[in-house]
Amino acid sequence: MAIPSLYHTYQRYKTLKTHRITALPIVILMPHSACNCRCVMCDIWKDNKNLKQLTEEDISGLLTSLKEFGTKQVIMSGGEALLNQNFFRLCEILKNAGIKVSLLTTGLSIKAHAEQLIKWVNDIIVSLDGDQPLHDSIRNIPGAFLKLKDGVQYIQSLSPNFRITARTVIHRLNFWNWASIIHQAKLMGIDQISFLPADVSSHAFNRQMAWEEPKKNEILLSERELPELKAIINRIIIENQEDFDNGFIAESPLKIQNIYYYYAAFYGMNPFPYKKCNAPWVSTVIEADGSVRPCFFHEVTGNIRDSSLANILNSEEAINFRKTLDMSTNDTCVKCVCSLNLSPWAKLA
Repeated sequence: MAIPSLYHTYQRYKTLKTHRITALPIVILMPHSACNCRCVMCDIWKDNKNLKQLTEEDISGLLTSLKEFGTKQVIMSGGEALLNQNFFRLCEILKNAGIKVSLLTTGLSIKAHAEQLIKWVNDIIVSLDGDQPLHDSIRNIPGAFLKLKDGVQYIQSLSPNFRITARTVIHRLNFWNWASIIHQAKLMGIDQISFLPADVSSHAFNRQMAWEEPKKNEILLSERELPELKAIINRIIIENQEDFDNGFIAESPLKIQNIYYYYAAFYGMNPFPYKKCNAPWVSTVIEADGSVRPCFFHEVTGNIRDSSLANILNSEEAINFRKTLDMSTNDTCVKCVCSLNLSPWAKLA
C-alpha cells in the first residue's frame, strides 16, 4: 500500500474544504450495462437487451482528467464488467497509466479469464449470497456457486498471492444462512468477506421506480423476523471473534450490528444508522453510457461523451451539490447501504 504524496494529500484535503475536485482517488466504472445473473435484489439484468458499454475511446478520453486528479484506483463494476469484449484492453490503458484496477464480479466467468485477470487486474471482489443451493437460487443461475468456487480456486492455483475478496448483501432470503456464508467463503479460499444490507429504497441498480410492495417485501426483512436477525448477529459476533480480530470479516462488530438497525429503522424502531461518508468528494461513478454520478445513488450530473470529467465534476451544479449536501437529512444518504469515507491521509494503491 503506497503512502500518498504530500501534494496529493493536500489536494484531497483541499477538495473536502472547497468542494471543488482537485483530487479524485477513486473512480467507479461500469464497462458493460448487462449482467450474466438474474439476482432477486437487483434489476440490472432486466435491461440486458438495451446494451450499453464503455469503449477504448471513452477510457482514453478519461485519462487527462484522471491524471489531473491523481486517481489511484479504478473499480470496475456493473452489470458484469467481463461482458465487455474489450474489458482487458480498458484495463491495459488504465494500468499503463499507473492506475490500480479492481474488479467487482459475479464470478461466473473468472476461470475462463484467469490468466488475463492476473495480468491486468490487481484484485477481485466476488459476490457471494449463500451456500451452494441458496447462492444459485438468489442468482437465478444453476451452477453459479460452483462456477464461482472453481474460478476462485483456479486463480489461486495460478497465483497464490492474488487477492480475492467477497461481498455479501444480507437480506430476507439469506440472513438465516449467514454463518454458512462465512464458512463457505473460508472453504473457497476467499481472503476477506464484507457484509452490507440490501438497498430497497433507491433508483439504483437500474430501477426505473423505487421498489414498492410486494417486491420490496421480498427482500426487506419483516418486523417479526428482526429478533432472529438480532440473535444471528449476536451469535456471529461471539463465535467469529477471531474472524473480526484477524480481518477476515471486513467490518467491525458495530457495523455488523448496524445491519440489524438498518432493517429495524423501516419499522420506526430506531433511526437509520449514521454513516460518515465523503463519496462525492473522493470518488465518482461513470455508467456504461458515459453518465456521471456523484455516487451510485444520486442523480446524473453529466456525460463524459459530452464533456470532460473534470468539467463535469467542477461544474457550478456539481460544486453546489456537494456544498449543500447534508447527509444527515438527505433521504438518499440517510437510507444508503454503501458509504465511503476516505480521509486525505488514507492509503490506496
